[in-house]
Amino acid sequence: MLADRVVAVSDWIKSQPDLHHLHLGYFGASTGGGGALVASVQSSNKISAVVSRGGRPDLAGEKVLKKVECPTMLIIGGDDDVVIDLNRLAYNQLKCEKEMKIIPGATHLFEEPGKLEEVARISRVFLEKHLTSEERLSAQ
Repeated sequence: MLADRVVAVSDWIKSQPDLHHLHLGYFGASTGGGGALVASVQSSNKISAVVSRGGRPDLAGEKVLKKVECPTMLIIGGDDDVVIDLNRLAYNQLKCEKEMKIIPGATHLFEEPGKLEEVARISRVFLEKHLTSEERLSAQ
């Protein structure tokens, strides 16, 4: 159900004259990480990147994970042992360009001082790399 809503929003964005040229990326936290990966496979639009923060990409299922084509980053708290293991399993099933970052000293919600800011910085760098169009880069 979450993936269906994300795909619907993506379709709406691509139907808007002022927005249709933008590259699309998804950011999902917790179970939303799995939903973002499912949406990236289901969408008829090109999805340029997915970031999953403290997510459950395993919930997307092996069949979906093997179909993900867009660059994907999995970010996990270093003290979130169960989720680290689940992300490693999902990471190994992904066939796309992929990265996995473990943030030392962070728990599942990244509530520790500075940890959420670290997630934001890492996510920004990854998304900028994959969402910035070549035309825009050459114009700068």
